[in-house]
Amino acid sequence: MTTRVTWAFGVLLLAQTVHTVEEYYGRLWESFPPARFLTGLVSQDREWSFVALSILLFAFGLWCLLWPVRRGWPSAAYFAWGWLIVEVINGIVHPVWTVHEGGYTAGVATAPLLLASAVYLGYQLRRENPK
Repeated sequence: MTTRVTWAFGVLLLAQTVHTVEEYYGRLWESFPPARFLTGLVSQDREWSFVALSILLFAFGLWCLLWPVRRGWPSAAYFAWGWLIVEVINGIVHPVWTVHEGGYTAGVATAPLLLASAVYLGYQLRRENPK
């Protein structure tokens, strides 16, 4: 992986972290049915579950950045594309959900940052391997 891909992946991870902070302060687990479901699988205390799952997600992203991506493992592109796909979906679903709800929903303010970061990572990945 090139330095540009590594940097772009790091920016995406940072964007996800900022997005998670917005979701936390907006209490996403109370209002978004998939978040309510997922956090309920972990614990009755959904706020605690949200924090725990967010920390695990960040730790996994950091692991992906520091080992497969930064060290150029053969699997690095798969990890990067996986993150990219998840974040594009995340960046699209939040505005759609907000329109459906008719007002602000947790995560919508930082969703464009996720989408832009994911698109930039995709651009860098395609530049590196234009097949």
